[in-house]
Amino acid sequence: MVGTFGGALEARQIDASGGKLVGEVTGEVETEEGVLVIRRIHVVMKLAAPERLREVAERVHGFYAMRCPLYRTLHQAIQLSSSLELAAG
Repeated sequence: MVGTFGGALEARQIDASGGKLVGEVTGEVETEEGVLVIRRIHVVMKLAAPERLREVAERVHGFYAMRCPLYRTLHQAIQLSSSLELAAG
């Protein structure tokens, strides 16, 4: 998901390389019939970029998921979500 988001940002001339875009992933696991099952995954996209790019980055964040192979493969089986945090870059 981070790679797809980063690629979409790069296509809009927002530099996501060299550690400027980092994903922090949290997963929630439940037990089903004695087996651990991943139920939810949330990715916090942390982007170091100027404030003037916030609007574009937020717009890209709003649509990138359905263009992500991982998201499209898993979203019906596992609850996948992401959020965007912009830090001065």
